[in-house]
Amino acid sequence: MNKTKIAVGVIVALGVVWTAGAWFTGKQLEKKMDQMVQQANEQIQEVYPESRLKVSYQDFQRGVFSSTTRFVLQSSSQTEDNSVLKPGQTVEFKETIDHGPFPLGQLKKFNLLPSMASVHTELLNTDAVKKLFEITKGKSIVQGETRIGYGGSTHSDIHLLPTDYSDAESGERFAFDGGMLKIAADDKGDEVTFSGDVGNLQLTGKNQLDAAVTVNLSGLRLDANTHLSPEGMRIGDQVVKLQKLVASVDGKEALTAEGLNGKSSFDSKENRVSGQIDYTLDALKIEGQNFGQGKLSMKLADFDGKAMKAFSENYNSQLQALSADTALQANPELYQQRAGEILTANLPLLLKGDPSITVAPLSWKNEKGESSFTLSAQFKDPANAPKTAQTPPQQLDNVLKALDTKLTISMDMATDTMTHVALAEGYSKEEAAKLAEQQVKGLAAMGQMFKITTQQDNNIVTSLQYGAGQVTMNGEKMPLDQFLMRYMLGTAIPGTSE
Repeated sequence: MNKTKIAVGVIVALGVVWTAGAWFTGKQLEKKMDQMVQQANEQIQEVYPESRLKVSYQDFQRGVFSSTTRFVLQSSSQTEDNSVLKPGQTVEFKETIDHGPFPLGQLKKFNLLPSMASVHTELLNTDAVKKLFEITKGKSIVQGETRIGYGGSTHSDIHLLPTDYSDAESGERFAFDGGMLKIAADDKGDEVTFSGDVGNLQLTGKNQLDAAVTVNLSGLRLDANTHLSPEGMRIGDQVVKLQKLVASVDGKEALTAEGLNGKSSFDSKENRVSGQIDYTLDALKIEGQNFGQGKLSMKLADFDGKAMKAFSENYNSQLQALSADTALQANPELYQQRAGEILTANLPLLLKGDPSITVAPLSWKNEKGESSFTLSAQFKDPANAPKTAQTPPQQLDNVLKALDTKLTISMDMATDTMTHVALAEGYSKEEAAKLAEQQVKGLAAMGQMFKITTQQDNNIVTSLQYGAGQVTMNGEKMPLDQFLMRYMLGTAIPGTSE
């Protein structure tokens, strides 16, 4: 047998194996569709229980090497009450599925790893999203490529198309350079990684005074690596970066923020969730005036994982139900009151396990100095309180074990900041500097008069410590009820000197 016949035989054999493998994979994929849809609906129910949304697939057409279907997102309710989509509205995605073991969609990207399927996703033009198709002139704003592993893991590359839409009548404009999102998840949706790069984004509209307002974002990037804790809380690491944000009114820059960087890291051990949050801002300008830069560093420790899960579920479901009350929507003050009551009612869940919060520091600085605020709070689980609270001191003592705070305001920095405020308001340089100095000195004097602050090394300082029913305010010790009467209720306790 010559070499040509051998080569042809090998190619034919590989073709038969590939065809058989693709056909078998297509059948296996079809069997998994119901399971995938069920998992998606379970996640929607878990994360957005009041959205009343459900996912289904329709028109599955299986071929040897590829299949097609539509994923449909629609309301599970026959009424419009508290539903993201109205009855009859749908958000639909066309799915073109290349079968494994070597899907054509992956071979085009020179990815030779065996996988169950490669899926190309596009948004379909339905009534619910027709505005998006107007913006993109009939194209799907979302173009997704997903590789599905045989174990059920997924890796998706999602392209967001550049758009430039404007409405001459309303003065609105939406311009977007496009972006890329990368999402990977294991077969259970437990471990998820996410990264996103968004190009320049511009939004233009009009405010209540009919002035044109434009917001420009540039250099937005998001990264996350998360997983579910044993209690069902999503924890892990997240990073957000924004190069620049500019807000303009009638073409004049009103606010510019540069170099926003944020990161958080949370972990869970033995039902205890702890983590840290850090934010920095390199520069802030208002009306062309430089207001300096800031940072925040916060630690949260020993939060009960199961209680946090219960708080999240209860609070979100109750708040969503509140949002569905049309009568409350017409009364913002009552709505805020009810929302506050929901938070207060569920807050004890967060205090289970005696957690702590530390802010060290929240600071702001400019060319003249730096001001900072620090806080350390150790809470108590109110369920373990020895008695029912009857008075404000008892209520506080039932939830707070210890507190230590300190605020330090640099008078030079504060004067410089208030000078920039006055300059932005149109004062001359001399007038602005004089007015700022008067304001800061007046603040320092008033703080000392009411025993709220002290003055140390050209800084306005206030400190407060609490523990076991005793308060130390700027070095002066007093019982909690005396502190509340002096500073909170505005009435002196008989027999005390103020």
